[in-house]
Amino acid sequence: MYPMTTLSPRRTQILAFIRERIAQNGQPPSLAEISEAFGFASRSVARKHIVALTEAGLIEVTAHQARGIRLVETRPKPELLELPVLGRVAAGLPIGPDIDTHDTLLLDRGTFSRVPDYLLRVKGDSMIEDGILDGDLVGVQHSIEAHDGQIVVARLDGEVTIKRLERGENQFRLLPRNPAYQPIIVHPDQDFAIEGVFCGLVRRE
Repeated sequence: MYPMTTLSPRRTQILAFIRERIAQNGQPPSLAEISEAFGFASRSVARKHIVALTEAGLIEVTAHQARGIRLVETRPKPELLELPVLGRVAAGLPIGPDIDTHDTLLLDRGTFSRVPDYLLRVKGDSMIEDGILDGDLVGVQHSIEAHDGQIVVARLDGEVTIKRLERGENQFRLLPRNPAYQPIIVHPDQDFAIEGVFCGLVRRE
């Protein structure tokens, strides 16, 4: 994929010729070969086209080399994710779930450490030491399993919260990252489920 730029038909042909020669011969053509292929009167005409392609960011040229042309590898546009904002999640005490879709955002996939399935808006400040602030949108990948120490979205007795998961031998604890809050101990008789794992966040200024 090339950068968005307008090339004349002749320069488009020259670029294609360079690509073809590299693919077939493993090396770029010389100015003399470009001049011969396109019927130019001199190599200076070919050089003008090469300079234009260089300025367009499509090739690079190493000085004082007969075959110093190199194609510039350009990154594709970042892939966008369309993610629903499903509601809010507590960074404090658990709050009731809000599963209505409030919004849909298009975000760069590179924003997240893993691909999320949806976004939740944070309410509260219990996770501030992990950089999760009130009002942030957190990306969540749906999962019913999580490793010890992962940040998770959990459902406890029908209410939803975001915390760090601590797995004991016979007990789960949901750990805040703010000394003003106490860990939430999950008792055996409580309805507890991991809803998903934290993938990253979006902060709207």
